Amino acid sequence: MSLKVALEELDYAPCYHMVEVFAHPEHAPLWQAAWRGEPVDWEGFLGGYEAAVDWPACSFYGELMERYPDAKVILTVRDPERWYESTRSTIYELSVVATRSPLFRLVFGAMRLLRFGRVGDGNMADEIIWDGTFDGRFEDRRYAIEVFERHNAEVRRRVPRDRLLVYEVKEGWSPLCEFLGVEEPDVPFPHVNDTAEMRRRIRAVRALSVAVPAALTLLGAALLVLLTRRARA
Repeated sequence: MSLKVALEELDYAPCYHMVEVFAHPEHAPLWQAAWRGEPVDWEGFLGGYEAAVDWPACSFYGELMERYPDAKVILTVRDPERWYESTRSTIYELSVVATRSPLFRLVFGAMRLLRFGRVGDGNMADEIIWDGTFDGRFEDRRYAIEVFERHNAEVRRRVPRDRLLVYEVKEGWSPLCEFLGVEEPDVPFPHVNDTAEMRRRIRAVRALSVAVPAALTLLGAALLVLLTRRARA
């Protein structure tokens, strides 16, 4: 998210990020189709964006390089152990909590049914990220880190050097602006606290998963008592 905000500050706006999928759920089937190797009209749904970061776009950097041959590629890197801990305690945990909650499966299924006339073809994050990229083995720390490091090595090998920046967000504006050929802005580099926000979302999902069924149970009991009393009257 910090890189998204930084790129938009440099006028690469709007920048595509996973949050765009939440805002435009009709994009999810397109990403799933691309993952399955089906033809996708990239320009049709990404043409209005100046950049793309995060999943699901990062899984298709090769296809996007071919579609946009002048585009530059930024490979963000960090300590593998810290990456794993951060990912496991945020987006992975949120995905697990949401998937295991019958309430959220029902709500999202109803939303898709109302919007698209069908429930859908499964969860995009599961198909592309957890089951696809990590083969359903993300909880295996060693395996997940191997996938992470293999991806980084592949990007370094595949992307021409003049189009690639290997970058740590903590490096700030200087290498990013030099690579993109733009002036450094006179504002601090953004550091968006994704972890804290994601933890709040996880707590909210857990709370709702408990509170809503409990409330519905109490409501049902109250209605049953009311109907029983009316029947006796």
